[in-house]
Amino acid sequence: MLSHETIWRAIDALAERHKLTPSGLARRAGLDPTAFNKSKRHGPDGRLRWPSTESIAKVLDATGASVEQFLSSISPSHSPLPDGAFPPQAGTIPLLGFAQAGAGGFFDDGGFPAGQGWDVVEFPASPGRKAGVYALEVQGESMMPLYRDGDVLIVEPGAQVRRGDRVVVKTREGEVMAKILMRQTARTIELHSLNPEHPNRSLDLSDVEWLARIIWASQ
Repeated sequence: MLSHETIWRAIDALAERHKLTPSGLARRAGLDPTAFNKSKRHGPDGRLRWPSTESIAKVLDATGASVEQFLSSISPSHSPLPDGAFPPQAGTIPLLGFAQAGAGGFFDDGGFPAGQGWDVVEFPASPGRKAGVYALEVQGESMMPLYRDGDVLIVEPGAQVRRGDRVVVKTREGEVMAKILMRQTARTIELHSLNPEHPNRSLDLSDVEWLARIIWASQ
């Protein structure tokens, strides 16, 4: 199961395999040399910080390692998961209801799942392909007719987002919404609603805590 600890352990193992420190691995991948430091793995408030999928892709490209080789560093024989990590169940990803997603403690600053209170759900594709992927369960009819109550949306934080993508956005006030990204500038983003009965939104980027792409939905 991909968890905060196992992902960082795999990064450390990859660095060691290439006779590099975590800083040296980050530097080889063209990242900030401190990106993989142990001090960067938790926020000031103790929340878990996850490496982005882009960072992992750059590391694999820089070292020539495959995803399978990277994941081979994750072994159930290692020490138990710490408090707040997700249950070690093969083929599952963290699951949370939309109504709970706006509460504090479920995401880090980058929009990656963190903390306790998550459930798990089967992932319909290979779970080793995308680090940090999680699921949100639709609650209510605000996303009709595209998504219905009980549908599960698979979300990939850190993924590149383009015009027309379906996204999940969390504002700094704690509002979480699923929309279609129509335009993004240096200062604002324009979002179209999935439900024609709900208004479109225009937000200042300073009011957006994070934005993540929806990559799949069970319907």
